[in-house]
Amino acid sequence: MITTNVERHGTVLVSVTGPLDKSAGPALQRALDDVTVGERDLKVDLHHAESMDVDGLLHLLALHRRAENLGLRVLVVGWQPQPQQLMADVAGIRGRQSATGERYAVAGFRRLVEERAQRARDLADSETGWLSGV
Repeated sequence: MITTNVERHGTVLVSVTGPLDKSAGPALQRALDDVTVGERDLKVDLHHAESMDVDGLLHLLALHRRAENLGLRVLVVGWQPQPQQLMADVAGIRGRQSATGERYAVAGFRRLVEERAQRARDLADSETGWLSGV
C-alpha cells in the first residue's frame, strides 16, 4: 500500500507498506499529482517496505526523477535490508548490507542503478517471452 500526505512545512510524505513491485507503479505515479508551489520536499518512507523487485526500484527512481523535475528535494528514509541489498546488487556493489541508501542521493549513482535495473528487467522480459514462445 502506498499513502501520500502533505506534512507541515511543505513536505510531501510518501509511505510504502508491503512489497514495492510492479503493482506499486500507479500509486507512485499519482503521489505527486497534487503538488503545489508550497511543497518543497519529498520524503519517501520505506520503513515498512518489506521487499522490492527491479520493477519497484524503477518506479522509485521514476518518482525521484519526477520530484526533481517539480523542483522538490528528495529524501528516502528507512531502507530495509532486502530493498537496500537489491539496489546494491543492481549497482554491482559487492558485499552484504552495502550502504546504498546514502549513495542514492547522488545523481550519477541513481542513473547507474536505473540503467542497470532497466537492463535486468528487459533481460527478464526477453527470457519470459522466449520461454512462453516455446
